[in-house]
Amino acid sequence: MTEKLTAAMRIAKQIYSLAREQDNSRLMIGACNASAGTLYFLGNFESAREYAVSGLQIWRSGSVQSSAEDFYTPAVGCLGYAAMSEWHLGEIASSQVKMDEAISLAKKLNDTNGLALTLNWAAGLATNERNLAEVDRLASDLIELSTRHNFAYFLAVGCIHRGWARCASGNSAEGISWIEQGIRDLRGNRNGPGPAKSLGRKAEALHLADRTSKALEVINEAQTLAESFEQGVYCSQLHTPASRRVSHGFGCGRGRN
Repeated sequence: MTEKLTAAMRIAKQIYSLAREQDNSRLMIGACNASAGTLYFLGNFESAREYAVSGLQIWRSGSVQSSAEDFYTPAVGCLGYAAMSEWHLGEIASSQVKMDEAISLAKKLNDTNGLALTLNWAAGLATNERNLAEVDRLASDLIELSTRHNFAYFLAVGCIHRGWARCASGNSAEGISWIEQGIRDLRGNRNGPGPAKSLGRKAEALHLADRTSKALEVINEAQTLAESFEQGVYCSQLHTPASRRVSHGFGCGRGRN
């Protein structure tokens, strides 16, 4: 969240190597989750899915239980990263099944951090699919959960999801206000590259409000931020059809769509 992804990848490889040396199934799921997450954000969706699926296979063997030491259940993360990767690879139906399973598992395990994470991912997928009602519903769930548990980061991204849905529904003024508040909160919490994707949402909202010149400025800012942190996935998402209408297809050099 705070460094370039090449640094994160070095740590993920160390985690995976140590887990294999110890031959510990619980640690291996965590290692697979760390590798899947880092590769996903780099934009290497095929490799991310491979690690995520490996972690899920261990989990589904029934030999591992969740641990209170985990920030969120690694199996929830593996399901989420597999789902997100499959969406980018064009496997939409399978992606939705895994995301639904991730949310269900987080609820079953009473994993509030994992639930916030998966609600955020699910809202992102619904945005990609232009499902306005689903984005608004998931944003409301995420805002409610984050308010109750004081999750500052997820409260901010929940506001951004809600703002995008309001803009896409025709209420540009209210929507942009929600998005800008969320971005201010992300920056106030110093959440590294997080605003890059959010800036892409803001750019689309500005375009919908017929403020295309400002939208182009915001997309350029998002591109610079994503590249500085090596966030290939955000470069990929800035190339979605809606953003292409704003940017006319600027190049990024990383990620796949």
